[in-house]
Amino acid sequence: MRPSQKLAACATFLGLLLLANAWPCRAQVAATQRNVDVLEDKTPSSTTTPAISGADLPPAANTEIVTSVPSAAPASTASNDSDFHLMVAPYLWIPWVYGTIGANGNDARFYATPGELFSHFRFGLLGVVQPSYKRLLLPLDIIWLRLGDDRSLPRTPNGTVVNVKADVFALTPKVGYRVIDAEMIKIDALVGFRYWHLGQNVSFTTNSLSFSGSQNWVDPLVGGRITGILSPKIEVTIGGDVGGWGVGSQLDYQVFGILGYRIKPALALQAGYRYLDLRYTNGTRVFAPAMSGPFFGVTINLK
Repeated sequence: MRPSQKLAACATFLGLLLLANAWPCRAQVAATQRNVDVLEDKTPSSTTTPAISGADLPPAANTEIVTSVPSAAPASTASNDSDFHLMVAPYLWIPWVYGTIGANGNDARFYATPGELFSHFRFGLLGVVQPSYKRLLLPLDIIWLRLGDDRSLPRTPNGTVVNVKADVFALTPKVGYRVIDAEMIKIDALVGFRYWHLGQNVSFTTNSLSFSGSQNWVDPLVGGRITGILSPKIEVTIGGDVGGWGVGSQLDYQVFGILGYRIKPALALQAGYRYLDLRYTNGTRVFAPAMSGPFFGVTINLK
């Protein structure tokens, strides 16, 4: 083989080796270039964006546009919904009752334990309902008790039995404003009135004799309450009100303290102590009871 032929064969063999080694790299570069071309084709340019419809936008752009607009609307709706709240709190009060009662100058002192009251208990409804809007509060406290007893009169020929019934109804609506609404403390100022109804009925089983009477009056009130948030689950509330001032009764006031434990965001258990004092006189009638004792309840946030 001539030197020129040898040189040509060597050059051809070397070229084949270089081509074989360079083919994978060129294939990778081509694949990479195709991926880049695809991405570039999917990325809208500033000049073509107006012509692209919403359906042609890439997924990331669609996600950003769809979530950014409605997110403001639900936040506004949630804020509006959270401005109004409704709370109900039924409770059981176990008081000692003592004081003075009388008519026509015949006054008598009385004292009744919780056991004696429950032995004569016929019906009861106690609870608080409070709608509120932002800092405006409208609490309503209800006390409705019916007591009764049947006793045989001694030394009566026909065994006469006397039936005694007594109704106590107190309705206390108020309007309040949350003066301080901080994370750890809340202070409310309240004004309202307490409507009282006392009813008595005495009847006999052997004749048609019966006696009944009632007293009704309204006492204006001012008051307040302070709530301390000790933890996400525990809070303490103290409060009270005072009124009367001769409009209805001469004096009508109460104080209370409450310890609350929240077991769920909308449900809390409560225990506390309440003292309620009333001094009512109307001509010859006197009704001046004091009621004090523990109470237990549950608070349910309906909204």
